[in-house]
Amino acid sequence: MLLDRARRALSQLKARPAGFSLVRDGEQRSQHHHNEVAVPQKTLRLLTFNVQAGIGSQRYSDYITGSWKHLVAHSRSLQNIELMANVVRNFDVVALQEVDGGSLRSRNVNQLKHMAALGKFDYHHQQLNRNLGRLGQFSNGLLSRLTPYKVEDHRLPGLPGRGAIIAHYGHPDAPLVVAGVHLSLGEKYRNIQLDYLAGQLHRYKHVVMLGDFNCRLDHLQNSPIVDLSLRSPETGLFTFPSWAPDRHIDHILLSDSLSAVRTEVLDGCKLSDHLPLATEILLPDDVLEAAQLTPPAITNQAL
Repeated sequence: MLLDRARRALSQLKARPAGFSLVRDGEQRSQHHHNEVAVPQKTLRLLTFNVQAGIGSQRYSDYITGSWKHLVAHSRSLQNIELMANVVRNFDVVALQEVDGGSLRSRNVNQLKHMAALGKFDYHHQQLNRNLGRLGQFSNGLLSRLTPYKVEDHRLPGLPGRGAIIAHYGHPDAPLVVAGVHLSLGEKYRNIQLDYLAGQLHRYKHVVMLGDFNCRLDHLQNSPIVDLSLRSPETGLFTFPSWAPDRHIDHILLSDSLSAVRTEVLDGCKLSDHLPLATEILLPDDVLEAAQLTPPAITNQAL
């Protein structure tokens, strides 16, 4: 069944050996060189997870009493990241939010690169959205077993610190476009960001938008992305707060052309203030057929 391996990993939750990196630059592209970027399978397992930089808040009071953890590493921060790596390794494409690129609060560990190594992901991409030097490298991240032929970094409009990673898989003739996002808390700026994303994605037939939207599904259904005709495979997928989830604010939205086999919250993964959300989708025939063509060279673009 879908996510069984992730469930088993959650039941074990053992930390993996440390092997951390001191790299703090904003973009870590890939671990290996690839000559092909084809989509070799009929289904794709997707996950979105706000990892809270390994801080692991487990009650509202932690936001106050544990506020120092946003500046200085605590004893379990690296272990939490390694436990998360043991969960995300069961998926093909993972969108991460609030991952630290290497600072005092992460013990100078590039958390995205560390998770990519532990999870044995062939490709990873870091988007640095808020650079506070040694005090914080606030980032979005993409982990992928497939190499996209194009990756775009988008700094979203509004207050600084929000962004989207848009990855293109397969072939330009019929691509699968995956957008990992982290949106603003306020409705005004969030709608401006959604309008911007709608402008970037409207030309594509097969779109997945996933991440921390900081709003409920009914807000999205009346937002500027309504014209994209994206839908959530299920409702009532409560992801926040992790210790007593009652809000569906992390989403995986799919085009009408994409079918989900199963979607669920990994409610046993209480390592952040958010719970991870997972789905498995069937890849359309035209995506699979186009992916057999000679792929273009991998390109990366910051916007």
